[in-house]
Amino acid sequence: MEADKIKDSIKRAAQELFRKFGYHKTSVNEIAKRARIAKATIYKYFNSKEAVLHTLLMDYIRVSVDDLILTQTPEMDEEAYLANLIMKTCRLSYTVCNEFIGWDFIRESANSQEFLKNLSNELEEMLLASFTRITEIRKSENYQRRLRFLIKCSKSIVFSFAFTSVSDSDVRKNFVSFQKEILPYLVKAAITI
Repeated sequence: MEADKIKDSIKRAAQELFRKFGYHKTSVNEIAKRARIAKATIYKYFNSKEAVLHTLLMDYIRVSVDDLILTQTPEMDEEAYLANLIMKTCRLSYTVCNEFIGWDFIRESANSQEFLKNLSNELEEMLLASFTRITEIRKSENYQRRLRFLIKCSKSIVFSFAFTSVSDSDVRKNFVSFQKEILPYLVKAAITI
């Protein structure tokens, strides 16, 4: 097998197992078995199980962010456009936590806070880079600063209610509340900075 095929095989196996059993309950041995390779081969391509997870997430997020940016309707006014973009990004962040990482990892792992912080920062940079590709006007430093403000505030709020929610219905209620009661003010603040 060539290197790219082996790496893809590892990622596919890990993704299936993480989704089915969660991050903590999936071992490197199980990933190797599912990928039909030796355990040592995984470490040839990834430093750790966490590195496999990170690669999976970044691949998923990269495709999702490009889709988010490119499927926005340009006819929307700036406030509606930003609010729509932020809501989709927040849902993407939640989906990543829910489907790939699993809440057990987030709530119980000693490394989870640092992992999520790094992931969140990478998502922010990816969003800004994707967003600024759209038009020259939006490449201004001031606009990027305002968008960064909006993204940082939104992701902090969304992660806080995702961590404290007990059920999926709580999460849905929190998303609706965020969208109706908080996001409009964040968008207005970002536009007027």
